[in-house]
Amino acid sequence: MRVISGSRKGLPLKAVPGTNTRPTTDKVKESIFNMIGPYFDGGIAVDLFAGSGNLGIESLSRGIDLCIFIEKDQKAIQTINENLKKCRLEDLSEIYRIDAARAVKAFEKRELKIELLFVDPPYNKTAFYDLAQKIVEVGCMSDTGIIVCEHDKTVDLAADFDTFTLARRETYGGTIISIYRKRLEEEGN
Repeated sequence: MRVISGSRKGLPLKAVPGTNTRPTTDKVKESIFNMIGPYFDGGIAVDLFAGSGNLGIESLSRGIDLCIFIEKDQKAIQTINENLKKCRLEDLSEIYRIDAARAVKAFEKRELKIELLFVDPPYNKTAFYDLAQKIVEVGCMSDTGIIVCEHDKTVDLAADFDTFTLARRETYGGTIISIYRKRLEEEGN
């Protein structure tokens, strides 16, 4: 794994040791950012179920102002810290070892406006995709925000998360990337 583009292009990233996480491949990561960016003019990103921090670090390299990494696994937290240090991005990051559902409550309390939300839970934990719905419902997504869900091809995600609707879905082997954007309100009568 490496940073694909932006200010930290080419820097190698460590994977989390063991088999508890499933890193997004460089090919899939590059495709994701080609669909949603490829570059950003600031904003806040949230890497829910962050693993190695791969997606959040890529978003920082491509112009996001701040990335919040949410992860429960201690080995993953350690890997995120090492990767951020290697990329000199510690000052643009917040890392929380917390359950994702509790993190959403904290986002609401902070009144965050998220520009980029990555939702990539363990593939067998499909109920966690409902957190994207909750984040939208509590008003934590910006109007120009993008939700990126990475999931197994056997998981059929909703067409909408409240006011965010499926804008694009691409398949890469057994992995599907579903991208949601705010639904444009229809013109008045």
